Amino acid sequence: MSQSNFCANCGARLARRGWRAFARGTRCDDCASRLGKTVTKPLVIVTVIAVAAFAFGRYLRTAPPPLIIHRAANSPLADVPVNFDAIAKDPTKNANRVSTSNTIAAADEPVYICGARTKKGTPCRRRVHTAGERCYQHKGMPAMVSLDKLTIKPDVAKK
Repeated sequence: MSQSNFCANCGARLARRGWRAFARGTRCDDCASRLGKTVTKPLVIVTVIAVAAFAFGRYLRTAPPPLIIHRAANSPLADVPVNFDAIAKDPTKNANRVSTSNTIAAADEPVYICGARTKKGTPCRRRVHTAGERCYQHKGMPAMVSLDKLTIKPDVAKK
């Protein structure tokens, strides 16, 4: 952006160097002091009005309503607050925890693996529910090994 070399009002030569050339407009020092700063006065007035309007709006704003959480009458959750310290000390008393007896297979039930060929060329080792079944990634693919090798027998020594 080019700067003016002469005053836009009186035509006097402008001899400013450094940052003052950018801070001043197109008028010399005499004309700027005589005419006043026409650009900064409206900018200051608009800024003051905007800040006052923002503060007034914040002052008149109503408080938010309280947070109310509704539960059904037959909700399984207890009405008493949860004591997290007691749960941390004795996790067996936690009423909200999931029973692990449903997720872990019984010791006497056999466990099966997928056995389909992977991209690496080895049999897939993901566990599946029944013999001959494939995991979600290998549905419809044949097994690489025989059915008896897909069964993981329970280890009796671990008991």
